Amino acid sequence: MEIKRDILWRVYLSFIGIVLLSLIVLGRAFYIQRVQGSYWRGMSDSLHQKFIEMDAERGTIYTEDGEMLSTSIPYFDIYMDFGAEGLRDKNGLRFKENLDSFALSLAGHFGDKSSNDYKRDLKRAYNEGNRYYLLRKNLSFEDYKAFRSFPLARLGRNRSGVIVETNTKRLNPYGLLARRTIGLARQNAQNVGLERTYDSLLKGATGKRLVRFISGGAYVPVEGYEIDPENGKDIITTLDINIQDIAENALMKMLVQSGSQYGTCIVMETKTGKIRAIANLGQGKNGYDEDLNYALRTTEPGSTIKLATLLAVLDAGSSKISDLVEVGTTGNAYVAVRNITDAERSPKPVLTVKECFAHSSNVGMAKLAYKAFAENPDGFKSYLKKFHLDKKTGIGLIGEEASVLPRWKRNKEGLHAMLTMSFGYAIEVSPLHTLMLYNAIANDGKMMKPYLVSSIKTNGVPVQSFEPTVLDAAICKPRVVKDAQAAMEAVAIEGTAKEVFKDSPFRVAGKTGTSHVSDGKIGYSSGIYQASFVGYFPADRPEYTCIVVVRTQPHAAQHYGGQLAAPVFKEVATKLYAMYVQKKSAAPIQIKRDSLPRTYTAFAPDVKDVLNDLNVKYAGKSEGWSTVNTANGGTQLASLAVNKKQLPDVRNMTLRDALYLLENLNLKVVAKGRGKVVMQDVLPGTTITKGQTVTLLLN
Repeated sequence: MEIKRDILWRVYLSFIGIVLLSLIVLGRAFYIQRVQGSYWRGMSDSLHQKFIEMDAERGTIYTEDGEMLSTSIPYFDIYMDFGAEGLRDKNGLRFKENLDSFALSLAGHFGDKSSNDYKRDLKRAYNEGNRYYLLRKNLSFEDYKAFRSFPLARLGRNRSGVIVETNTKRLNPYGLLARRTIGLARQNAQNVGLERTYDSLLKGATGKRLVRFISGGAYVPVEGYEIDPENGKDIITTLDINIQDIAENALMKMLVQSGSQYGTCIVMETKTGKIRAIANLGQGKNGYDEDLNYALRTTEPGSTIKLATLLAVLDAGSSKISDLVEVGTTGNAYVAVRNITDAERSPKPVLTVKECFAHSSNVGMAKLAYKAFAENPDGFKSYLKKFHLDKKTGIGLIGEEASVLPRWKRNKEGLHAMLTMSFGYAIEVSPLHTLMLYNAIANDGKMMKPYLVSSIKTNGVPVQSFEPTVLDAAICKPRVVKDAQAAMEAVAIEGTAKEVFKDSPFRVAGKTGTSHVSDGKIGYSSGIYQASFVGYFPADRPEYTCIVVVRTQPHAAQHYGGQLAAPVFKEVATKLYAMYVQKKSAAPIQIKRDSLPRTYTAFAPDVKDVLNDLNVKYAGKSEGWSTVNTANGGTQLASLAVNKKQLPDVRNMTLRDALYLLENLNLKVVAKGRGKVVMQDVLPGTTITKGQTVTLLLN
């Protein structure tokens, strides 16, 4: 009996202990949940929330006349939070009421699944409480605009659970044209061209967004905790898309015809130094592409450097343009310390200085250089430095290579190098360097700095502008410039390019160049040539200066500058002459009044001020926001209805006016493009919801 009582006492004691422990645990849980709940929930959020960076909208690269060369296109990823209170409220009444019509709209617009499939998938995600269900990925702006009008989606994020993430893709609207110069903003790869050089300006300043992580490693944004990014600035280039197209096509045609390795063609505006086109085409597995910027790579230029030699000897006064030079008829001669060979035999044994240049005689140019600088080879190098051939052009592109001039001692080594340089070897310059020198002669001795960017803008407002820069007002004596111009014209009239330009409707001045290539593993014996032509047109009143450089395949049948480069120059020059040069002398066009209807929307007092300043008569009265119509040859003013409950029509407004009106209605605004507002993604008259975002498309 005593044993039974002892056992029962122990059982009762254990039961009471368990009950007391359970009460303590329950009490503690109640205390933590009710008293300390907010603190611990905050701690949980701090462990599962963090700020992520939001990329700014990258700036656009334009031509000088407003054509887009590189821009960012928005794409939208659509997710749904099936745990949103708006969907779960009243046992999911809103979700159930809109499910059929929402699924039908999705199937009807996208067509990838049936409405029943959409309905089944949405219902499953809802039942599972999926907080980050991927509905659609990479929607275009037009598709996104349509989606915003679907049942459920048009109710706003809080009531629909729709989460929209905006991404951008960079593209070049003109494809191949100038792609290597413009560059392409690429993920996980090194940017190139203007995209790289001006990356810090184009990319803007990143913003931040607070996100909450949920199951599966996904996250959802936390409303109200955002720092908006600062959009990038726009780069306005000096490029002309029409000239670029002409240069690219002419170069492509010659490369395909000859099967050459690569080529470059640069067109510069003579008076200003603006680069109007810069084509770079290299041979790859799938044909020719803009792969490397050959315009900025230094190579031994060959005979195009003879202009520097001509300028130096004439300016030094050792020779005159009409002096005679004995070059012989064998095609080679021993000059001082080395044997020199001409690519083609001279038409006569004695040539004038002008004819030596026109017929591209290596022997003749070397003898002229020897006569002028035999006692002081450094004097020739000083002229090259005076012509800015010893430094970068400063065009403003990362990757431009600096020229290479040989170092020598004051002995036969220096004399040998100087003679070799006089006809285009032992010196390395880029095509852009050569173009800059020839452009100076076209510009009557004034050397202009080549430049590719004319301005930097923010929201259409210039923040920095670049003007033509004079590097040297006179690179040599005026008489020397005139003689050099005459010698360059002789190239196209009687020299190495006469067959190409014999039927040209305008005068051309320039110089051919053909050089053996020695580059890395390639030696002079490899049979690879660099063919060049550089010059300006029209020769009597230059508008454009152009250089074409083509590198051949080994032992190519056609490898001379007059065969490969000069025809490209001629095609570019002929088309530009017809499109731009001839028009300057044409009679002025009589402008007729624009009869097309135009519509503008703005604040009435501002509209009236503008119309009055322009002496434009108008009809109609308006005191607030007004619409201006120019239909039927007249100007009409009409009031625009605006109230705080419905979304106004901001189409045909400037961005400034649209922002003022919408933000005063406590709406968030996202703007895409430039110019006037042409589209809004929420229809006018739609009831305004708190925190609603309106996307505007400008053009």
